[in-house]
Amino acid sequence: MNLKTTRLHILHERKDMSKNAKKGVSLHCHTEHSKEMLDFIPHYAEKLPIIAQFWRKERDNYVKREGKGIDFSTAYWSPPLTAHDVYRIEKEQIHNCGLDSIVSLTDHDSIDANLLVNERLEGENAPISLEWTVPFVYGFFHVGVHNLPKDRAIDITKDLLDFTFNKEVQSDERLAELFAMLNELPGVLVILNHPLWDIELVGQERHELLLKDFIRVHGRWIHAFEINGFRTWSENKAVIELAVSLGIPLATGGDRHGCQPNTVINLTNAQTFEEFADEIRVEKRSEVVLMPEYEHPLHSRQLRSFSEILKYYDEFPDGRKRWFDRVFFDIGDGEGLRPLSVHWKRGGPTWLRWAIWTLGVLGSPRLMPVFRIARKKKDRVPKSEEMARFDVPERREIATELSGESTA
Repeated sequence: MNLKTTRLHILHERKDMSKNAKKGVSLHCHTEHSKEMLDFIPHYAEKLPIIAQFWRKERDNYVKREGKGIDFSTAYWSPPLTAHDVYRIEKEQIHNCGLDSIVSLTDHDSIDANLLVNERLEGENAPISLEWTVPFVYGFFHVGVHNLPKDRAIDITKDLLDFTFNKEVQSDERLAELFAMLNELPGVLVILNHPLWDIELVGQERHELLLKDFIRVHGRWIHAFEINGFRTWSENKAVIELAVSLGIPLATGGDRHGCQPNTVINLTNAQTFEEFADEIRVEKRSEVVLMPEYEHPLHSRQLRSFSEILKYYDEFPDGRKRWFDRVFFDIGDGEGLRPLSVHWKRGGPTWLRWAIWTLGVLGSPRLMPVFRIARKKKDRVPKSEEMARFDVPERREIATELSGESTA
């Protein structure tokens, strides 16, 4: 089945794309300005073989020593690369495809990277964008808000983040007001990032119920669903099918956090981001590319990204060289959030240092064939769009599901 409003290119080797479009657009890139929350650690630490044993011992010793559990609710890490490095790497990849480039950096709840990049640019403007955390009932969604007007970007961001962090103002009515405001701004693009990912760890079934409710209440404000570069093909395929059934366009977002460029990009003949946004918002059409690296096994790519995030960078400034310089924790001593390097001079307990070394080994490209063998059949990327075999639900069926009981 061919997609009606989206043209999907699946590349298995690098090629010149200049015959297909004039520009490549890279969306959803993270820089050192992203605060990546660590509240997921207890969930996964309990499940990892061998690690779980050391984790429980460390946790219990902390409780005995401090009289309370470890608080991960405010802890975070930041990606290693600067805004300028990420921007440059994304542009280089697109130029190597024979295309002019547009790059939209989207850090979590921050536009600092965009503002810094624009200070140095001559003759061009980078879109001012962010990945907005939107609380909703018992979970949250990540929404890519791209290309805020330069003269209002700071004030608009403050309004968005007030909703994110101030529980007193969180309501469907207020959220609808904010979405309506964004939709009134020409050239702004609003994308629901990785819609099917249970990022809140509430369980896949509960997440999908939450997603249906979110679409029912606020779906009219969403311009596109995201094909995400760090989600499996089977999940992205399901997102494509859902978007097609709802008549919602698709856009790609790479979601990079390490040193490698995004594995998915968008194509356009537009001259500006505003024109590109109109293709999706008004004309309801898009053209997207899965780069050859997207075909590599996801677990292999994730581990490579982890190894880059945990790597020592001698060329970085002091306070950013080691991974534990880039992880921030409040240990309850009244000093607030500080780098782990304040507390750990060698990188933590021996077992943790060995675990991080192991992650580095597993992230080596040389081990990719092992992950390729272990990959599930449903997650193998098809050779072409024609071979993808999309199974799109009828709109009547989707409408019935969306009109069901609310999760609220």
